[in-house]
Amino acid sequence: MKTVSISVTEAARNFAEYVNRTRYQGSTFVLLKNGKAVARIIPEIPKIKKGKELAAALREALKNAHLTSNEAKAWLYDLEESRRGDRPPGARWPS
Repeated sequence: MKTVSISVTEAARNFAEYVNRTRYQGSTFVLLKNGKAVARIIPEIPKIKKGKELAAALREALKNAHLTSNEAKAWLYDLEESRRGDRPPGARWPS
């Protein structure tokens, strides 16, 4: 990821350009006021999927997956094993 320092004045004059470069090129801009860093324009981090969103994303991915019978069984086994380790919030850890 590219990081570039620019003045606040420059950022104000060309704000849309810097937002577009952040979005499409992944650039980060450090805004300087009197030569000192005061803010950053950074790319948004993608939202982490949880629960129903994750299940929907997996369902969609599997529609396009071409797994052999053995691969599908192995994937299901791995999924079930990972669920065994999940505990609801507030659950006590095993000692």
